[in-house]
Amino acid sequence: MRAYSQGFVEGLLIDTMHHISHVNLPQVHQYRGGRISSPKLRKSLEQAQDFCGLEEDVNRYDLLLLVKRIGKAAGFTTKMINLLDYYMAFTRDLDWEEGSSPIVYQSLSRTALDLGVSERQIQKLEKALFEVGAITWNDSGNHRRYGQRCQETGRIKYAYGVDLTPLAYLKSALERKLEEKKEHDNAWMETKRQISWYRAQIRAVLAELELIEEIDPPYYELEAAYNDIAIQIRTTMSLERVGELLEEHKELHSLVVSVLDEYGSCEEQSTEANNAPMASKETKKSSSKSDSLGTHYKSTNKKQSNKLDTSKTASKGFQERRSRSSGDKPQRTEQGVSSGVQKEENLILKTGLQHITLKQALNAASDRFKDHMPLEPRPMNWNDFVEAAYSLKGNLHISQNSWSHACVTLGRTGAAICLLLTDQATNRADDPVTKPAGYFNAMINRAKTGELHLHNSIFGILKKEGESV
Repeated sequence: MRAYSQGFVEGLLIDTMHHISHVNLPQVHQYRGGRISSPKLRKSLEQAQDFCGLEEDVNRYDLLLLVKRIGKAAGFTTKMINLLDYYMAFTRDLDWEEGSSPIVYQSLSRTALDLGVSERQIQKLEKALFEVGAITWNDSGNHRRYGQRCQETGRIKYAYGVDLTPLAYLKSALERKLEEKKEHDNAWMETKRQISWYRAQIRAVLAELELIEEIDPPYYELEAAYNDIAIQIRTTMSLERVGELLEEHKELHSLVVSVLDEYGSCEEQSTEANNAPMASKETKKSSSKSDSLGTHYKSTNKKQSNKLDTSKTASKGFQERRSRSSGDKPQRTEQGVSSGVQKEENLILKTGLQHITLKQALNAASDRFKDHMPLEPRPMNWNDFVEAAYSLKGNLHISQNSWSHACVTLGRTGAAICLLLTDQATNRADDPVTKPAGYFNAMINRAKTGELHLHNSIFGILKKEGESV
């Protein structure tokens, strides 16, 4: 019985092994450890072997500066640049000489700890640097990173780790890309400057069109069209998008200028015709367009609670003088009041203020003056211009009393024009004004004697800027 059982078991084992031998088991591929070879990797290793050192006038940090300046245009992200900068600090100038290699043999774990990221993140960044041609690897058999320098010479005896040699071969390509980037950036900035110029022109024309009652297309449509394109220009916008925005501004500028040319002259003729029978002989001699184009110079006659007009002391003194004058001369007639106002208007007319438009004043203003213009979602007006002048007066050391005196003499707009000219006088190349407050007060005193001609000064600035362009 035992012999039978043993024979049965042996026979069963033989049959089972025979059956297993005929079963097709899947073959398991054995992968070897190490970095997968590729044409790009082999080329980088050849570059490392053939490295003859940097040029004499090139420093290793010159290469890093090129990378930082060109950035994303060459495929370098901020994190990639930070890691490259970190690795560069481990190399020395003699590592970039002929016969040496700039190899960073610090362990991957230490690098990850120093930068506060995972080892996997460091590996991804190294791979990205390899893809753009900035690094390669000099691997040991087990991919462990280690090395040693000679204590006497400081040169690397042996090292296994990240090799920065390929970065030296990128120098010419990076310089070409940097020049292309400069051309692109210059074109972008020039396009943005042109847009800013057209926006100032459009706002100035819209400010004039706002005073005209009926135009085609209506004012609100022109204003809405401007608001649609008056978006903030960010550096993230492409050059193509900024160029499209410039063309939109050019089209709108041509439209509003054509509307102003068509309806502005009609409005001027209509206003002159309405005001002609009421004008006195003196007014006819001075200017027939003073009522239509220069109504802003009369703004001091309006009683507004605005700190831009005059100071409290000046207002109180002016009212007291009026009270004493009315008490001493109760018999003063309407004709006397009219003659006083007429005399005040004639004083302003002599300055030529009525010939200056808001557009001309804005074009004659300095960049510093324009920086004080309020940013509102609407076209600019004379109130914005006066507000900018009032805000700038502190920079020119012009006191509140001087500003109030100018407003009483020439009106708020006239005072603002005088401050604009004072600001320009401090910026001129030849004989700049060093005491703007005295210059400003001298202009107001000249206005009292009829020797101040504001329009000639504004036109002179515009002509000079036109010649420089």
